[in-house]
Amino acid sequence: MSNSHAKTLGELKASGYQPQNIKDELRDNLIKKLKTGKPVFEGVLGYENTVFPEVERAILSRHSINFLGLRGQAKTRMARQLVGLLNKYIPIVEGSVIFDDPLQPISKFSKDLIGEKGDKTPVKWIHREERYTEKLATPDVTVADLIGDVDPIKAANLKLDYADERVIHFGLIPRSHRGIFVVNELPDLQPRIQVALFNILQEGDIQIRGFKLRLPLDVLFVFTANPEDYTNRGAIITPLKDRIQSQILTHYPKNIEISAAITKQEAKLTESQKMSVEVPDLVSNIIEQLAIEARNSEYVDQKSGVSARLTISAYENLVSAVERRILINGESSGRARIGDLLGIMPSITGKVELVYEGEQEGAKNVAINLMGKALRSTFPQFFPDPELAKRRKEEPNPYQNIINWFGKNDLELEAELTEKDFRKQISQVPDLEKLAKKYNPNAGEDDIFLLMEFILHGLSEYSMLSKNILEDGLSFSDLFNSVFSMDDYDDQ
Repeated sequence: MSNSHAKTLGELKASGYQPQNIKDELRDNLIKKLKTGKPVFEGVLGYENTVFPEVERAILSRHSINFLGLRGQAKTRMARQLVGLLNKYIPIVEGSVIFDDPLQPISKFSKDLIGEKGDKTPVKWIHREERYTEKLATPDVTVADLIGDVDPIKAANLKLDYADERVIHFGLIPRSHRGIFVVNELPDLQPRIQVALFNILQEGDIQIRGFKLRLPLDVLFVFTANPEDYTNRGAIITPLKDRIQSQILTHYPKNIEISAAITKQEAKLTESQKMSVEVPDLVSNIIEQLAIEARNSEYVDQKSGVSARLTISAYENLVSAVERRILINGESSGRARIGDLLGIMPSITGKVELVYEGEQEGAKNVAINLMGKALRSTFPQFFPDPELAKRRKEEPNPYQNIINWFGKNDLELEAELTEKDFRKQISQVPDLEKLAKKYNPNAGEDDIFLLMEFILHGLSEYSMLSKNILEDGLSFSDLFNSVFSMDDYDDQ
């Protein structure tokens, strides 16, 4: 029924409207979606066979839900999208702050109004978006915020006694009656505040300041939380956890393809950036691999997790690094290079929580270490493993001519080189182009130069070349010469 119908209680009765519990409403609408094959969640990737079925089972079971997982796992996004399972419009008693159902009012205001006006009681229709309430749990949240409290100003203005129920100012949960109430970061809620949720979850009613008041609230509770051992900030107390019927574990993407798709979907790029900057899959996948390396790094706090926001921010920084270069050089378009990954450093250093060993190493060095591991892990997907190639005595090492060239030469690749100069510089190294084409025969011309650069980075990560980060780019040189020159520097 649309909001253009039933303006009064009498008209609503005549329309055949029947009140419905919110959990039944969600269940019925989910059943319709499942039968028609329409997705419940949109823009959330990688959960199709893991998290989504569990959420759907919880809704079919009419359960309250707790999404438990590390940061950046789309917990809040899924909670917000549950609104799509609500009816588009529902009727309320006009003027009711707790969205009273005209046929089943629970507040004194609505009961008195219906008692006074009967079938002429005005009815208002509210959109489903108005039935969603979200609260971030912080240590300063009070019972009054969530449940309600006596309002002395209301009592004075209306000249009411404090024993009168009308002096109550309802909190967020009563105002979420017939809706979805979400508490983000539940462990951050003080234990005494968590206790206040017991009765609502179990019995569906509330108590305020000793009032003999029973409000049979109709609310779907959805909570989000990090694992309890995430930090020392707090935990979900056991009795409350016991009352949350379905706890659903979220996770990071299972593979690089899903992770890259999430990153590209969520990255906020301008139209000019989309038009002028191209990011090859190779470079994009190295960023995703970096996040995977961080989630397994001895320097990173694994209880904290590594959010998908790291790769999203890194991708945006990478695009901006290319954009800056083409603006400086007066070029109309540009392509991301491996060396441009130096531009994503600020996206790494601010988004990983380091353990003691990581703090000792330093955030920047940890970021460089993670980038190196990502390059090393990705390299064998395109070229022979340099370590294995070196050990095979019966076959010539495909990288030997390159390594030999660096015995007498150095190569600098400045960050702001034009595409023409970049290709000219990298073409000096013998066998790079030959190897790139041999092991990647289907690569286009642009990708060949990217792969040539990738060979240099790969060899440096396998300790066959030396790579130095300069103020304005990178330099590659012979590993042993670099070691000896460093020894000379230390002696001085």
